[in-house]
Amino acid sequence: MDKGETMITLNIGTVPGLSVAEQQKLIELQNVFAYHQDKNDTKDKYYEGHIELSDVNLGIALPQGLNKLKVGCNWGQKAVDVLAARSMFDGFVGTAGSLDGLSKLVQDNRLIAEYGKACRDELLYGCVFATLSADADIGCKIRFHSPATAAALWNGEKGRIDCGLAIIDTIPDEEYSNEWVPKLVNMYTDDAVLVLHRERDGWRVQRMMHRMGRPLMEPMIWSATSGKPFGRSRLKKPIRTLIDDYIRTVANATIALEFDTTPQKYILGVTDDQYDAIVSDKFKQYVGSLLAATSNPETGENPVFGQLAQGSLSPHVEKMRMTATQFAAATGLTVTDVGIINDANPTSSDAILAQSQTLVLLAQQLNTGNGDALRTIACMAQAIAQNKTLDELTEEESGIMAHFKNPAMPSVAVTADAAIKIASARQEFASTDTFLEMIGFDQADIRRIKSQEQRVRGQQLLMELNDEADTVESMA
Repeated sequence: MDKGETMITLNIGTVPGLSVAEQQKLIELQNVFAYHQDKNDTKDKYYEGHIELSDVNLGIALPQGLNKLKVGCNWGQKAVDVLAARSMFDGFVGTAGSLDGLSKLVQDNRLIAEYGKACRDELLYGCVFATLSADADIGCKIRFHSPATAAALWNGEKGRIDCGLAIIDTIPDEEYSNEWVPKLVNMYTDDAVLVLHRERDGWRVQRMMHRMGRPLMEPMIWSATSGKPFGRSRLKKPIRTLIDDYIRTVANATIALEFDTTPQKYILGVTDDQYDAIVSDKFKQYVGSLLAATSNPETGENPVFGQLAQGSLSPHVEKMRMTATQFAAATGLTVTDVGIINDANPTSSDAILAQSQTLVLLAQQLNTGNGDALRTIACMAQAIAQNKTLDELTEEESGIMAHFKNPAMPSVAVTADAAIKIASARQEFASTDTFLEMIGFDQADIRRIKSQEQRVRGQQLLMELNDEADTVESMA
């Protein structure tokens, strides 16, 4: 289902089997979901770059007839994806003990890959919701839902979600085209997951009780405030206004270029016959290499040929550069990310790092918030897989941390130099996986290196045993 072309209509009435309080919360969740749909559609529109001139035309310089002109702009996608690319979740680490059980949950749920998609949705909409459910095959299933398919109510007293709703499956609406209706909806409360099934004669509920003491739903939130506990989008109104400004300027520049390509010419003092010949085929007269005309017999004047001065694209280019600089400043992107090329000497690595410093700080902020949410998700996943409560988890199971790669993304030469210097002071460090990561090896390479090192040590041990056996035989 393409969210940019279809709408989900959430209209669940009274559901038999729900308590009065649960029914009231269901109504509130539906109202929240419906309230944000138009805003979410707008964010989708700017992220995908589906903005038409009719959306940005001021009605002054752009003729209404050119509203269908297509102008490509991927700034919305850049604002989201460039920051999301610097948030590189790398798994969980613990203080002691084995994390094999958690590592298996991460692998079975493809959590590292799913995090990348969830992070984009988080930055696009302001938040994303992770839901958990018991699974007979893998222990616990973790899924992420954007606000386009989920909603939640915030509990300020407890500092967490009070209850939530996620659309698991939809079907096409029989009455309206390009609209979908929910077929399976999960509602998350402190003591149960209420699975709502759509039937022909209404809805039925299946109550799945749990012992977590809180909803099996956890948000990852970007740029939250006291007034907006579920965060704010990277594509806020000021950012969208700058995108509108850029598209309008590009359209003006495109139209100006068309006029500059065919500059306006004029010819004075021609006869009526000459005028008719010129007007009958203007393009032929424009591209012809020779234009001939006799004097006007009525006035005796010779025809005068001229051309109006061409317009300049420089004001448009300067406006585009100014808007791009404003956009880079507002989003923390480098000017190179938004298409401004440095005409001076090549930029040094230190200058590039300085330009991206704001983006690195934003990525660190993103990792801090998401790391806390991922730890909560991992603890709940372990408890569900083992049929425990959060309080029953061991210290090793609850004392975990989400690990992220360095958002500054330093070069291999820089990290390798730092790793070697650390290893010279701490010799044991050279035997760790972290050392191999810092000198440029990924996890696949590290596994190969460890496996081959183990095989070499085994061969060396076998050779030493053979040598000792030969020595004993010779002495005997």
